Amino acid sequence: MPHSDASQHPYMPLYKKALEIFSLSKRISGYLRYDLSKLNAEGIEDPDIYLTGDIIQQSENLAPEILKAERSHEERMYYAQNLTWLSKRLYRTCLRLEQSNSNGKDFLPILKNELLKFRKLQRAWMLNL
Repeated sequence: MPHSDASQHPYMPLYKKALEIFSLSKRISGYLRYDLSKLNAEGIEDPDIYLTGDIIQQSENLAPEILKAERSHEERMYYAQNLTWLSKRLYRTCLRLEQSNSNGKDFLPILKNELLKFRKLQRAWMLNL
């Protein structure tokens, strides 16, 4: 029986990109949180601070959805649709964070660019499902 190399699976580039996006999201969130965690003159926190957690949570769920789609033959399209929804939601959250009052928002175009690359890989991956 021939040995199957895991890096040859069609989902691997997409999976690796999902992991990169998660790592990048965590770093960007840290920059944003630092600026957004300060209270204003009235002692109120910036409501955009919650979006920093959203980008982590949304990006954290990308890779598991890919694996679920690959492992579940009956529900592949369900998990693939979830992945599409998550990636779109993450992109929208980035757009909202770009309006925040933080110097860290300068890194968001990098994340958005990686999401666009992810979505291209995702379309090709979905054709193979």
